[in-house]
Amino acid sequence: MKFTIGPLLPALPATLEEREQLRPISHRTERWQRMFKEIVELARIADDLGFFAFHFAEHHLCTEGLEVGSVPSLYLYVAMNTKNIRVGPVGYVLPGWNPLRLAVETAWLDQLTQGRTIVGMARGYQTRWLNQMGQKLHIQGTSSDQGEIDKANREAFEEHFRILKLAWGEDGFTFKGKFWEYPYPYEEGTPWPAAPWTEKYGMPGEVKDGRVRKISVVPKPYQKPHPPLFQAFSISESTILWCAREGVIPVILIPGLKDVRHLAELYQKEAASAGRKLRLGESICPTKSVYMGRDLNEALKVAREGLSGVWYQEFGGYFGFWEAFRFPEDEAKWPMGKAPLPRSEWTVERLHRSDNIYAGNEADVRRKMDELAEHVNPEYVNLNNGGDLGLMPIEQVKAQVRMFGEKIMPHYR
Repeated sequence: MKFTIGPLLPALPATLEEREQLRPISHRTERWQRMFKEIVELARIADDLGFFAFHFAEHHLCTEGLEVGSVPSLYLYVAMNTKNIRVGPVGYVLPGWNPLRLAVETAWLDQLTQGRTIVGMARGYQTRWLNQMGQKLHIQGTSSDQGEIDKANREAFEEHFRILKLAWGEDGFTFKGKFWEYPYPYEEGTPWPAAPWTEKYGMPGEVKDGRVRKISVVPKPYQKPHPPLFQAFSISESTILWCAREGVIPVILIPGLKDVRHLAELYQKEAASAGRKLRLGESICPTKSVYMGRDLNEALKVAREGLSGVWYQEFGGYFGFWEAFRFPEDEAKWPMGKAPLPRSEWTVERLHRSDNIYAGNEADVRRKMDELAEHVNPEYVNLNNGGDLGLMPIEQVKAQVRMFGEKIMPHYR
């Protein structure tokens, strides 16, 4: 197994009381500087422990300091302060980007780090920022409800993905879709006064009759044909099938062992139909939060202080994340698609019971990891504890990551 850690939200370090007293805390430079320092501290520990990748979520405009976002310059900053670990987002919210600029940004980052990057992708569910950044394409955040907004978001996501793959390729390309066309204007080409120079020294076929006829993004990624591709927090079968066809690694949020096994089998079968012969578990990445202590009670007490307690209960629940942690008996009270789980059910105990959290002493966590390895044997496992950074004291976050890295990880490499 290869282990990744994240996504870091990341969160400005503060208690809930401080977030209220210092609102908006995201305007306070000293908190940003403290967060950058803590990010590097945790990244270096993850690097020393042998984690494969250290990754971030992409969100913006978050005045509460809970999910302040990430940008390519942050990934470069972390890479320059570590030695081996790969860095990137899980993921870039594709509908909020100009795809050609994103292809350039990711290739530069991959070259500057000599191949120490990953590229994660997401569709985007937070309207506060995506509606602003996607407005020229008329794209909005979506709850994946199959409505018109959701369909437009998916169209943009898939078109942007196709453009990225073309742009990273070695050949020049042309493209005409619903949202973008290259070259622009597509039919007549882009006027280019320096055509004689490009005809002599540029890509063959790039320019003809004084106009750009093909696009070539430079540099090309250091990793060939591109960095490893991840899909953020996959739940639906349709997303798993798309990932299997496109060679994308899904970070699976659904926690139950039976469900993860089903999605792994689905991925393997669909990949085979697309010409990719994989063993069961190859190219998938279940995600788990792991909290260790002397016993279960102590471990769950730690969990309540971080992502599992604060983010899920105070923020993420309002976006429907708890729907991934249902049990069969919930259907009688709160039918799926008709009644969401009520706030009274948003508990750390539910996260633990559903296997989103592995908690307890070393033997408890080993037992759960053994079950995952035996039934699914995933190529990747994501340690979700990176989301604790900024919510619980940094020394506590580092201690939990160290315990997992020293006591658990060596058994599964």
